[in-house]
Amino acid sequence: MKEIKLCVAGMNHKTAPVEIRERFALKDGRLEEAILSLNALPQIDECMILSTCNRVEFYFVTREDVPFKDIKPFLSNLGNISIEEINRFLYFKTQEDAVRHGFRVASSLDSMVIGEPQIISQFKTAFSKAKELGTAGVVINRFCETALKVSKKVRTETAIAKNAVSISFAAVELAKKIFCQLYDKNVAIIGAGEMAELAVKHLINSGVNNVFVVNRTLERAEKLAKEFGGKAFSLNELEKVIKKSDIVISSTGAPEYVLTYDLINTIMKDRSSRPLFLIDIAVPRDIDPEIDKIDNVYLFDIDNLKEVVEANLEERKRAAKEAEEIIEGCVKRFVHWLKEYEVAPLIVELKQKAEQIRKQELEKRLSKLNLTDEEKAQVEYLTQIIINKLLHTPITTFRQKAPEEKTYIQVFKEIFGLSKD
Repeated sequence: MKEIKLCVAGMNHKTAPVEIRERFALKDGRLEEAILSLNALPQIDECMILSTCNRVEFYFVTREDVPFKDIKPFLSNLGNISIEEINRFLYFKTQEDAVRHGFRVASSLDSMVIGEPQIISQFKTAFSKAKELGTAGVVINRFCETALKVSKKVRTETAIAKNAVSISFAAVELAKKIFCQLYDKNVAIIGAGEMAELAVKHLINSGVNNVFVVNRTLERAEKLAKEFGGKAFSLNELEKVIKKSDIVISSTGAPEYVLTYDLINTIMKDRSSRPLFLIDIAVPRDIDPEIDKIDNVYLFDIDNLKEVVEANLEERKRAAKEAEEIIEGCVKRFVHWLKEYEVAPLIVELKQKAEQIRKQELEKRLSKLNLTDEEKAQVEYLTQIIINKLLHTPITTFRQKAPEEKTYIQVFKEIFGLSKD
């Protein structure tokens, strides 16, 4: 019986540049075709492919002694890349190393940003696709289910995802600290680019209901506002919008200040004691720093946020060490299960053989004895008890020892006359 191996071949943002990774970008029909083609290889028992913008990984189960020998030509053809380049950019891991890698990926310890949440849904999607196509068997199912449990445990028991590590997220976290709750606040976003869009997403996730999007091009403002249920305004309406806003996050590409001292000073004269919080995440800056001198106005720029982000990254790194300890314990338990699963067929075969012998001998003897149905049932039960007790110790010992000491497998087969495969 050859050893069952869980393996992974892959590349990510650390091992391959984007021009190589994009060759393996697998979406929709191409992803399905790749999974089915990989599963069709004769040495592959089960498989799953995880494909994101920063990584592509091929998880598979095999009994081959050289598990990656025939996988490399498949990958070469898939990415239109030579075997030599594959060896440069891809990593190959088996058994404990593959399990540990998969658990770290699902827990976002291997991500570009430690603790980012997107990888969880991406991992779930990859697992669902493998189940849908029928390429996930007992091992892949157990591996993925365990990886997702590990990920949840890491996020629950450590601070790995609790602090902002992007400028947009940090801006929203700062707003939450200022107001405690955001659902009843009016928030204005100046700009409709990527940073502004990320800020709006974080605001919506934090419970904000009233979002105003201001942009030089009204059409772009309307598009972003519609996506998140907000209201769009042109830059000409900026003063009106700020008058009714509690928080303003600005992220444009303007060469000059969008919010000037005179504009904010005029607005604040009509706001009574209502404070205004301004968060400038643009480079060059959108908001005149002199505005910070106006009473009841609180201004934070990108440097203030970077300090928060850097402190939070350090906090996540400390949390990552705790996460690694959690993962290591889970890796050991999974590897032990995998080794037990490998010897399970022999245990089943022994039990079936013992039961066959028991039934055959009973049939021979019971036909010659004049027993009532009740007495026959008692004999049946008694022989079952004898078989179970007789096999209990050898099976228990085999289950404990065989995963770690392979000689037990051969001895077990020879003692009980089991299959040689």
